[in-house]
Amino acid sequence: MNVLKRIINIRAWKRASKTAAIVIMAAVALFAVLSWINVSEETMIQSASEEMQQTIEAEKESSRKYVTITYNSFGCIKYLSFSTSGAKAMKEAYIAFAGRIFPADEGFAKLVGQMVNYTYRMLGSGENVLHGVKLTLLLTTLSMGIGAILSIFFALGKISKNKIISKISSAYIFFFRGTPLLIQLFVVYFSVPAIFGFSWRSIFAIGDTEAVYKGAFLAALIAFSLNSAAYCAEIVRAAIQSIDKGQGEAAKALGMTYGQTMRTIIIPQSIRRMIPPLCNEFVMMIKDVSLVFAISLMDITTISKAIMTSEGNYLVFFPALVIYLIITAIFTYLFGKVEKRLSVYE
Repeated sequence: MNVLKRIINIRAWKRASKTAAIVIMAAVALFAVLSWINVSEETMIQSASEEMQQTIEAEKESSRKYVTITYNSFGCIKYLSFSTSGAKAMKEAYIAFAGRIFPADEGFAKLVGQMVNYTYRMLGSGENVLHGVKLTLLLTTLSMGIGAILSIFFALGKISKNKIISKISSAYIFFFRGTPLLIQLFVVYFSVPAIFGFSWRSIFAIGDTEAVYKGAFLAALIAFSLNSAAYCAEIVRAAIQSIDKGQGEAAKALGMTYGQTMRTIIIPQSIRRMIPPLCNEFVMMIKDVSLVFAISLMDITTISKAIMTSEGNYLVFFPALVIYLIITAIFTYLFGKVEKRLSVYE
């Protein structure tokens, strides 16, 4: 019966995978076609009003800056806006889709144009590696990687027969699991430098224009890694203690040391049991990283808040939600595949 059930599940998985592959290929093909037939930036600029065209021409003949042009492209859909300042301030916006250009100064077209513009800016397009989605993923991955490594030592420390090591590890886990992550970030970023008399930016070279942001990134990495280590330690501890104690006793009877038993027998088996909760912790960390807005580190949340402040438009938070949903969905899907292949839970 179990064999039959397994065969049915495999066939269902293959059908679902085939359907998903077809849908993805169709979406990619549609995106490629729409991008290919779409108009160029030069064509969009030529669609500006006659008055705006005259202002652009006047700017070419003068050393002064009259017109600010914003151009954002996602291939299949493009956004272009013109704005001037002064007594004759003007503002025009256009979107291009499927080879056609539409005014985006009002109504639904304006909403679409704003969403394209905000999404483009939040993704960090044209910025360095410490912006937008790239910062969120980089900080999450590094924090989880460091936290997972540290968690092994704290987990082993907590279940250690040495009372001092066990108490220290337990206190560490209790502290970081029992206090808000935002407060931990504030302590690392503000309190620690105040106590020891240094600044995070001073760690980097004098004159480095990115020293402030690099310092904030380092502080955030330390705070998130320490927090992640505490949560992952409980996952590791539970996985280790779920292994039959008889295996440890058998290894001891064979003359193996505690370290050898853990390294060659217990931990390798525990890894398979850790996979589902560790994957879940990674997804949670993606969302927790949004707290870096409190120290002005330019992740998705901080950029969306900055855009809202400058534009005065609260709609900017909708693209932020969608970006987080897409990132979470991708990793949830990938981790689901990993769990099915490696996890002991079936």
